[in-house]
Amino acid sequence: MFAIEPVMRARVFTREELGRYNGKNGMPSYIAYKGMVYDVTSSFLWKNGRHQVLHDAGKDLTDSLDQAPHGSDLIVKFPVVGILSKD
Repeated sequence: MFAIEPVMRARVFTREELGRYNGKNGMPSYIAYKGMVYDVTSSFLWKNGRHQVLHDAGKDLTDSLDQAPHGSDLIVKFPVVGILSKD
């Protein structure tokens, strides 16, 4: 017999829920990019939920990141903590 690993379901964040993870008051810093929610708390570039004085954690930054001077390869290195609801 083989052991079957339980399948983990991804947490689904609404935009309102994502907004709570803004890096302030001890909360972690999460951002959404192309439907995935990433935990950027560990990055010194996201200290206190702000990145380069241009972006705030707790938001969907898909449009902003597509126009950033760096590629998405930097974002996708962070842990995925869930998916962003389409609503």
